[in-house]
Amino acid sequence: MSTQDRYTTAPQSTLWQVPATGSARFTWEYEDGRDRLLALYQKGKDKQWDGARRIDWELEVDPYDPLGTPDEALTLYGTRHWAKMSEKDKAELRRHYTSWQFSQFLHGEQGAMVCAARIVESVPDLDAKFYSATQTMDEARHAEIYSRFLHEKVGMLYPINDNLQSLLGDTLRDSRWDMPYLGMQVLIEGLALAAFGMIRDTTTKPLPKQILAYVMQDEARHVAFGRMALRDYYRQLGDAELREREEFVIEGCYLMRDRLRGVEVLENFGVSKKEAEEYTEQSEFLHLFRKLLFSRIVPCVKDIGLWGERLQKAYLDMGVFELGDASLDLLMTQDEEIAEQLDRERFAVEERERVAEVTRAIDEGAKITGDGAAG
Repeated sequence: MSTQDRYTTAPQSTLWQVPATGSARFTWEYEDGRDRLLALYQKGKDKQWDGARRIDWELEVDPYDPLGTPDEALTLYGTRHWAKMSEKDKAELRRHYTSWQFSQFLHGEQGAMVCAARIVESVPDLDAKFYSATQTMDEARHAEIYSRFLHEKVGMLYPINDNLQSLLGDTLRDSRWDMPYLGMQVLIEGLALAAFGMIRDTTTKPLPKQILAYVMQDEARHVAFGRMALRDYYRQLGDAELREREEFVIEGCYLMRDRLRGVEVLENFGVSKKEAEEYTEQSEFLHLFRKLLFSRIVPCVKDIGLWGERLQKAYLDMGVFELGDASLDLLMTQDEEIAEQLDRERFAVEERERVAEVTRAIDEGAKITGDGAAG
């Protein structure tokens, strides 16, 4: 069965073509690399992994409750629609929400792969090209993993959200080489990281926890890369150029805050778009979720030097200004530790199973030997 057969609504086309602008840049200087970026490049090489091997795909997933989502986290909970839903309907709603979330993750990872490749092409510095090449591979792996989870475990996909597609298109169409960094590494990936983290830390299901933890371990490097590259570059820009980039950030943040709500899911359950938007606005869970979505973006924007008055006012309006003081380094360290802890736990289980298997073999051998001697 093809992906097209699994979409809740078929995309208008199987291809989306974004006209490329800007220059492909070559450099003939091969020794002038920044130590921090080259160290990150080395780490990117050392930390490559195979999603088919590292993730335990034998773990079972209930497609009607893939994440262990509580009722209270569903937007329709407590509404007149919820009261009319059967248990089967509620299970189907959980499936749709997971499909919608992970489909946006999948589409976003494909976008990240394309943006990383665009950075390889357009960034002027070789050290940044080197690292972006490893990130392109990372993003391909992430897209592969999310696709497999959706196809094999959930069995349903949603098309890309219009507003995510709009932001991605704006990022790719801009001819300035730093804009794929800003649009993808800071905004889209920052948003995704926060969403990944919330699900990773709350899901009761081992397979999605593994997937998200391992993807986030990679993303921690990507954010570090974007911060290094943009912080260095933005120190060189004048006020007018910085304002242009701040405007892009403001517009992108409002777009993501106001539009990435899963209204498409509710429409598939007979809720009008207007009513669905009202429900998402009233949902206490979604209010918290939307605020936490900026926990990775705001401190990163501040760190790279985009912290003008208009941007600060926008974050005050969104109620996320205080997140600017959060420690990104601490968050990234935690992401690394969680993934490594999952590896340790899994390897410990596998080691116990191997020891038990060897012990059984020895016992069986001893029994056979004993029986032979007795005979």
